[in-house]
Amino acid sequence: MNAIAPAIRFKGPAIPRLGSPELKALLAGIAQGASERDAKRILPFEQVELVRRARLGALRVPKDEGGGGASLREVFATVIALGEADPNVAQILRNHFGFVERFCQPAPGGAHRRWARLVAGGEIVGLAMTELNNRSVGGVDFDTRLSPSGDGYVLNGTKYFSTGTLFADYVTVRAQDLAGRFVTVVIPVDREGVTRVDDWDGFGQRLTGTGSTIFENAAVARDEAVFDDESRGLAYDRPYHGSFQQLFLTSIVAGIIRSAAADAAALVKRRARSFSFAPAEKPADDPILQQAVGEIASAAFAAEAAVLAAAEALDRAVESRVDGAPDLEAAHEGALAAAKAKVIVDELAIRSGSRIFDVGGASSTRRGANLDRHWRNARTLATHNPAAYKARGVGQHLISGERVPLTGFF
Repeated sequence: MNAIAPAIRFKGPAIPRLGSPELKALLAGIAQGASERDAKRILPFEQVELVRRARLGALRVPKDEGGGGASLREVFATVIALGEADPNVAQILRNHFGFVERFCQPAPGGAHRRWARLVAGGEIVGLAMTELNNRSVGGVDFDTRLSPSGDGYVLNGTKYFSTGTLFADYVTVRAQDLAGRFVTVVIPVDREGVTRVDDWDGFGQRLTGTGSTIFENAAVARDEAVFDDESRGLAYDRPYHGSFQQLFLTSIVAGIIRSAAADAAALVKRRARSFSFAPAEKPADDPILQQAVGEIASAAFAAEAAVLAAAEALDRAVESRVDGAPDLEAAHEGALAAAKAKVIVDELAIRSGSRIFDVGGASSTRRGANLDRHWRNARTLATHNPAAYKARGVGQHLISGERVPLTGFF
């Protein structure tokens, strides 16, 4: 049945932490060739394998479960750095870290332990949730069904936008049983009856494996299914459980701005020509170009500050947990902070991705330079849960006191 083994498999290198030589080396390995991979659509299997071997996916797992025990602030600071190195790799890991937050944090009766051990061993988990049958994005009814079969179940359905699953060892599947109960299934991606299709064709974030996943009578053991009404503080039985993954996207966007700032500075340094009417003969001495680079760098600073402030709000929500569930008010404050961060960071990133061409001139638009990747990737990530809805929710709360929507996208 290939059920999750209880054995702990994390006798390996220490998990890379912020500021450590190990994390710097890992980020350098991920960053190498990132632009070329984006331009030529070379899927980053090797880079994800570096993450797997380093056990970076266990950064947030409690220390006594074999993880790094990092705060959310450290996690999101790491995600910003990953986003700077390669935003595709960062987004591939988004659903994995979402799984860790939902399934690997301390829960009543130690129900989280088997999942924490899985992640501590280096395994990467993807997600298959979205279905196109829903009339609204984020709808909670699923056509994917879990049906009884022998001592366990079988799973049938088709999922779209399964980010990260192409590179993962396990996949988390949201479904309903024949009685309509909501359930989360966690099974290996190589299970018979599971098919992953690389059919994502977006103009940005091209390498995230955000394709379809098909389940055809895929066997599911009883201990691989977690029903919402029996989850004991695990899974999706928490208020504003989507705030984490929303802020994860915003962190990647903040990393993109940092990368754009570095590219803008490098572009000005190597420019040999400028306009006849420029205020300085040498582009590197041109105060207008210096200002443009400074503005992008300042946007990166502000974006990182916003993300980390929101991360601290989510940390406070985690600290308020009782029996696995956070205080509703603390969780709402975290959702508000994540929404505010998205509203401003998305705007800064899209503006910075365009601003970079002001420092490079027409030659910077060459396909070989691939500088448009910053705008394309930021624009693609920003379309996840549009900022206008977030801004409206924040404004409505300030005006009327009404909480932002209690859905997976807040």
